[in-house]
Parts: sequence; structure tokens; C-alpha cells
Amino acid sequence: MRALIVTCVRNEAPFLLEWIAYHRHIGFTDFLIYSNDCDDGTDDLLDRLAQMGVVVHERNHARGKKTVQWRALSRARHHPLTDKADWIFGTDVDEFLCIHKGDGHLRDLIAACPGTPGFAIPWRMFGNNGVVKFEDRPILEQFTRAAPDALLWPWRAVQFKSLYRADPKYQRLGVHRPRLKNGETHGPWVDGNGTPLAETPGTVVPTLKSRYGLVQINHYALGSMESFLVKVARGKPNHTHDAIDLAYWLDRNFCAVEDRSILRHSEAVAEGVAALRADSEVDRLHRFGVDWRRSRIGALMQESDSFYMLTRMMQMPPTRVLSPAQQTLLFKGLMSMRRAQTARKSAAAK
Repeated sequence: MRALIVTCVRNEAPFLLEWIAYHRHIGFTDFLIYSNDCDDGTDDLLDRLAQMGVVVHERNHARGKKTVQWRALSRARHHPLTDKADWIFGTDVDEFLCIHKGDGHLRDLIAACPGTPGFAIPWRMFGNNGVVKFEDRPILEQFTRAAPDALLWPWRAVQFKSLYRADPKYQRLGVHRPRLKNGETHGPWVDGNGTPLAETPGTVVPTLKSRYGLVQINHYALGSMESFLVKVARGKPNHTHDAIDLAYWLDRNFCAVEDRSILRHSEAVAEGVAALRADSEVDRLHRFGVDWRRSRIGALMQESDSFYMLTRMMQMPPTRVLSPAQQTLLFKGLMSMRRAQTARKSAAAK
């Protein structure tokens, strides 16, 4: 079985080796990684890993009307690795597929739902844990507190991403779900509990039931406060006009429960990282990326906006989990607002 990960990165050198080692360990065979406009040597590190046969690396510079992420996904649709894949997983470097079934291996997940063409796997937001300083330490070990099992609001915290069988009915890869050709349907996908999922046009399953019985995506969207400043300065790869700010932080800084389930893989991941860093050039480029990030943080801390953002993050408590009734009320309000917006646009078009 060939299982392909497709991702797009910029300035992620300190985090790449852990992410690659983890997903290799749980069963992914191929990595198609697009980099764009890197300053920290991420592209050079990926070139070296490509020379070693660990990943396939494509440079994907920003140009034209499409955002870099959509350019990468469009290119990936026609890549030879995509044609050879049995399963495809579109994800980001701050997302780790955490499988609860069996040994936590990809084969265990697929065996749990052998007939499904796809998994709509929910995010589980892992908060900042009060970590201020950026350190060259495993992300999985630093951030162990997360959102509760049942969550509906904020809706961005419970979106899903997709692991699915390669199929010609898909027109192209998507950020959260592959795009179908006209007239096609996704078929009997399952959710994070392995429960059949109704056809849904969105990227959220609106439920207050527990979401993560079979599988989840550990989403380390924040990291340390210092690293978050670098993310703010970089901006979003897809919605380039949307700021990453304290609202972004608030929607994701959930520390309500401890979840250490992914740490059963820690020893294997550490061994995988060490094996990659045994190559002197990989080790040098990793250290270069770490040094670049530290230098970038130092420069940002000399700017008033970044400095005051850090102070406010330090002052803010973790995000409060609202009551089920409050979450439901807000989600219904969101749906009502969107219907009204759609109606206004339709009326304006006439």
C-alpha cells in the first residue's frame, strides 16, 4: 500500500524532521512537499532529504492569481506520486495524524473501516500550554493539553481534513477535502469515530458528541508564544488577506484536557529524527533553521506590535470552553447569518 502525504511549507525547518519521522513511523510511504519563498533553509533541507530519497520536493514560488497553497494542490493533482498513491492525505506540518486503534498505525485505521473510501478526520486543537520560549524540542512533548472530546464552537476548531482512497472522480486535491468532478459524490466516508458520514458541503460536522474515538488530527496551530510571532509575520498561505492575530490565538488556545495518547510513538519518532540527523548536511540545515528562527524572534521583539502581542498572550488565560447550550446557540447564529448573507448576495445579483 502506498500512502501519500501532500503539504505546502514555508520557514518550517525546525519542525520538519519530527513531522516526517512521525508520519513515516505510522505508515506513510511518500511525501510530496511544496516549499515557497523560504528564508530559513527549509527548501535546502527538503532538497537534501529528497536526495536521500526521504521526500519529493517541489519549489512553488508565489506568482499569478492563485495563492501558493492552491498552486501547490493544483500541481499535485498531476504529479506521478499522486498517480501511484492508494491513499492521499492533505495536511500541514503543524498537524499530526493520531490513530487510536491498535498500534496507532495507518494499517490499523484502514482495517477498522475496510470499505470506506475516505475519512473526514476532525482537528483537535492543542493549546499553547503557557510555553513562552521557542525551543528545539519535540512539539509532541511540549504541547499536551487540548480541546475537550466534545466541541462545536468555535467552528474553526472542529474542522476536518481528509484521508481518502485515490480515485479518478476527484478533480483535484483540496485544503480540507478533495474537489469532485461534476455529478460525482464522495460516497460512504466515515468520521473520527468511524461512523458513516452524510454528504456534507462544508468542512465541519455539527455535533456536540465526542469526535475522536477512532482517529484525530492533533493540530499544534500555536506552538510557543515566540514561534507564534513568526507565524503572525508570515501570514496565512491560503487566505493571504486574513491576519493571524489574537482572535486566531483565542480560537485555538484550548488547554481543557490533557491528551498524551500520541506520545506512545515518542521513542520511535526520536529514533527516526536521529537517523535523519545522522546525515551531517541534514543536521546542519536543521540547526540553521533553528538559529534563523531565534534570530527572527529577536528581531520581532524589537518591534512594538510583536512585543505587545507577546505581552498580551502572556496575560491571556487559555480559551474557555463554553457550555453546550452556548455553543449550540452560537453555531445556529452563524448558520442564520450565512443564510442571510447568501440571500442578500442573491438579491443583489438579480
